[in-house]
Amino acid sequence: MEYKIRGKKVKITEDIKSYVEKRLGKLDKYFEDPEQFVATVVIRQDGVAQVVEVTIPAKRMILRAEETDKDPFAAIDLVLDKLERQIRKNKTRMGKKSNKEKIIGLAIDFETEKEEKDTSKIVKRKDIELKPMSEDEAILQMNLIDHDFFVFRNSKNGEIEVIYKRKDGNYGLIKEK
Repeated sequence: MEYKIRGKKVKITEDIKSYVEKRLGKLDKYFEDPEQFVATVVIRQDGVAQVVEVTIPAKRMILRAEETDKDPFAAIDLVLDKLERQIRKNKTRMGKKSNKEKIIGLAIDFETEKEEKDTSKIVKRKDIELKPMSEDEAILQMNLIDHDFFVFRNSKNGEIEVIYKRKDGNYGLIKEK
């Protein structure tokens, strides 16, 4: 796997660089041809803590994890654990015949310590009425019902959009291209 490591308000030392390559190299076993993948690693300062963000784009799928710790090496370990959990958790979903062609490059025949059974399922369905409203009204509605996201029809363009609350307290907007 190729690594693009950069720092924001943090100097990337050779120790950090080699540690990232060594630790994330453990993910190679999950890829059929690891050389064709590029892991983008961003290490940034957030107060006294270090935030490590790893993004690995694969065909029709993106592996992404972010962790925070005072020690950048500990944050790297936490990110690795999170990425491995994501891959193992979704192994059964990726292995379905309908998804095999879509997710090219990921090996789904790897062994796990104990085979985790995928028990997640849809437990609730909800029909919603999409009333036209502005983005500000959608934020207000989302906060009133105390949710992290809200689906609405934008009154300006008539499109269905999703507004969500970010970890940093700001808001994000998802809309179709």
